[in-house]
Amino acid sequence: MQTVSNIRTLRMKDLPSKVGFQPSTIYGLVAQGKFPKPYKLAPGGRAAGWQETEIDAWITARVEECK
Repeated sequence: MQTVSNIRTLRMKDLPSKVGFQPSTIYGLVAQGKFPKPYKLAPGGRAAGWQETEIDAWITARVEECK
């Protein structure tokens, strides 16, 4: 189990370089249920992010699908 100090939150500006998709593609995949949904960083706020471990797992699953 991860401790809170090991959890990194990725914002949209971080994702294109990590997953290779532009924000519009990422949001389209989220809408289709094919990419992890972001979570709100503050209750009632607009800021959202993704856990890096969840994105890493998504990338690993895509690689495994191609094998």
